[in-house]
Amino acid sequence: MKKNLLSSLFRATNEKQKDYRNLVLIEIVIIVLGLTLSEFLLEGTSTPTSKFVITIFSFFGVLYAFLLWDLLRNFTTSKRLIRIYLIVLIATIGTGILGEFPYYTILDIPNRPLYLLIIHTILFAMEVTVISFAIGDLFSGEYLTPDKLWGAACVFLMTGQTFGSLFDLICIMKPGSLGTNTELGFANYSQCVTYSMGILGGMDPGFPNVSTLIRNISILEAVWSNLFVVLIIGKLMGLPRPPKEQTIN
Repeated sequence: MKKNLLSSLFRATNEKQKDYRNLVLIEIVIIVLGLTLSEFLLEGTSTPTSKFVITIFSFFGVLYAFLLWDLLRNFTTSKRLIRIYLIVLIATIGTGILGEFPYYTILDIPNRPLYLLIIHTILFAMEVTVISFAIGDLFSGEYLTPDKLWGAACVFLMTGQTFGSLFDLICIMKPGSLGTNTELGFANYSQCVTYSMGILGGMDPGFPNVSTLIRNISILEAVWSNLFVVLIIGKLMGLPRPPKEQTIN
């Protein structure tokens, strides 16, 4: 009985480690693409190159959203929550792709700022939900296992992307808050993530004319990221490794 319980626990931990790792890899891809390809979007979203870039972003964005749902399943046994999350995710992503399809108009959006505000607000809330569960998971348990290391990296990178989403929401409500005239949508979102990752990494993001609100929130992001690193290092370094017969590969 005890052996079967331990076996189930180890399988669950291995599954969680795999989900954390997959999400980290996708986050790295999205961040790298955002930092290297966003320049093409600044020229406008009607050029063939920018349309191709938006298509790439859309593909990895959908994959990222699915992996968020897949990771959430490790944290709760509530089938209702998991089902609602998936339904809202599919509806939001589907509407987003139909409204922002780069090659021709599929869904006519009469009020694009409101449409973007609703889509990005839902996605922001979904990211915050997963981060909340993940942080609770990181600070639970009695042993230092590989899933916690991947989880720490996952939460750290998600913090940068989530604050980027928040900055994008502010720009949608008040265009120009980032200090640029970037077109709302993928172009502005990539700029917001660039700014957020600069703050997260302790570097000058190079946006001197941001609004007071974004500047103040970015200070909170910087404080939170440093506090998270301190807390997670203290937590993980204080945990013993599992007994040899319980080590999770």
